[in-house]
Amino acid sequence: MTMELRVLRPADWDHWYGMLELAFGGVPESPEERSLWREMTCYDRSIGVWDDGDVVGTTGAFTFRITVPGGASVPAAGVTMVGVRPTHRRRGVLRSMMRRQLDDVRSWGEPLAVLTASEPEIYGRFGYGAATYKMTARIDTSHARLSVPHVTENSYATYATDGVRLRLSEPGAARAACEAVYAHAVTTRPGMLARQPGWDALPVIDPESTREGASPLQCVLAEADGRTVGYARYAVRPAWDLSGPRGTVVLRDLEALTPAARAALWQYLFGIDLTSAIEADSLPVDDPLLQMVNDVRRCQVRVTDQLHVRLVDVGEALAARTYQVPVDVVLDVTDDFCPWNTGRWRLTGDAKGASCVRTQDAADLALSVRELGAAYLGGTSLTALAAAGRVAELREGALAEAAPAFGGTVAPWLPHGF
Repeated sequence: MTMELRVLRPADWDHWYGMLELAFGGVPESPEERSLWREMTCYDRSIGVWDDGDVVGTTGAFTFRITVPGGASVPAAGVTMVGVRPTHRRRGVLRSMMRRQLDDVRSWGEPLAVLTASEPEIYGRFGYGAATYKMTARIDTSHARLSVPHVTENSYATYATDGVRLRLSEPGAARAACEAVYAHAVTTRPGMLARQPGWDALPVIDPESTREGASPLQCVLAEADGRTVGYARYAVRPAWDLSGPRGTVVLRDLEALTPAARAALWQYLFGIDLTSAIEADSLPVDDPLLQMVNDVRRCQVRVTDQLHVRLVDVGEALAARTYQVPVDVVLDVTDDFCPWNTGRWRLTGDAKGASCVRTQDAADLALSVRELGAAYLGGTSLTALAAAGRVAELREGALAEAAPAFGGTVAPWLPHGF
């Protein structure tokens, strides 16, 4: 029978989501997780492929706003829940869903689509480029030490952390305070998502089935001058050997508005009794921790791709961000999957704003929409892409002019998945 692609109906959600679980190995999620994702599903933005009554493909798109260089919050489709039934691989199911979805995103007027990839090689052919990276670390707190900032008043030097009060709080009770800190942080770093109503539940969902021997989620707040200026959410995984306690602090997330609050939170995590390590699954690649520890080799740092970006409307997307230095460059863009982007675009901009319009002028650089996605948030250099043979310089000097413009003052980062 001919396969049918259609928008998801609420009555079909269990069947649709069950197929997604099957595509990711067949382990059912906890009732807490299923309940959250059912509530967050955008039915009119989710699609499935049915074959003789069975769901064989799924994908959806959340409604997000993402921070871009310059601080603007730009609409973006958060592509999610992508799966294909094992019996229907390599039959065009995924391609048909990606085709329909990008057409939909364009009709919604959203210039960007973003996703986190279970297998990065899949999405490059649909125009997605790896735009942010995350740092993971396993810190040996029995050997690594922190350098805490000092302040000087009246010729006396004191620790800046002395003005920070730490307070344990039940994670659910601290949601509002933590979200206020997060909302401020979103404006300061490209790649972060402004959390829509209901999304504040995601960081505190804590089913026992996912703890892997760790404690329930815990939360410590950093307070100064009567307000919350930072937080850390974490669990503790106890362990012992013949030499004594070897527990691990499993850090879920940490945000701080001041260097003092950040230092106080890290000090606290380093000093939790009966532990000798901290596991951090997602930190920015330029996280201040790297400058605070006395021996970065004790942190076992690893970097991996995180957010993949797809420009659905090249002109609107490039005009939505600002540029570190003045730039005036003509880009010859190829986009086989979304041909409306193909052609020459003149990008002019600086730190105050930008425009990007079609032009018949001679091109300065040639690249595909995938490279534009990788460079869009400032985390991947056009120079590096050119060195890899993925950007061609058509006018001498154009690369040296454009590459610094696309950069940023901080590394882009996505704090959580979706």
